[in-house]
Amino acid sequence: MVVIRLSRIGRKNFPKFRVTVSDSRRSATKKFLEIVGTYSPLAQGKEPKVVLNLEKIQAWVSKGAQPTDRVKHLMKLAQVQVQTQTEIKQ
Repeated sequence: MVVIRLSRIGRKNFPKFRVTVSDSRRSATKKFLEIVGTYSPLAQGKEPKVVLNLEKIQAWVSKGAQPTDRVKHLMKLAQVQVQTQTEIKQ
C-alpha cells in the first residue's frame, strides 16, 4: 500500500519534516517515491510553516495512496493558507 507520511529531516531539538509518498512496508526515513512538501513546526519570521504541492497529493490520492492523520491536517492548513493568500491578492 502507498502512504503519504512525514519523514523527519531536522536536527536535534529543531524538527523539520518532508511530506513523502512511500510504500508502507518501508521505513519512514528510507526510500520514498516522491517528496510532495515540507513541514516546519518551529517556523519563525516569514518562513512558511507548511509547504505542500496539493495537486501532486491529490494525484496520488486518486491513485489510491492513503494520507496519515497528520498529513490530512496539514493538507487542511495548506488549503486555508492558499485561500487567504488569494484573498489578500484581490
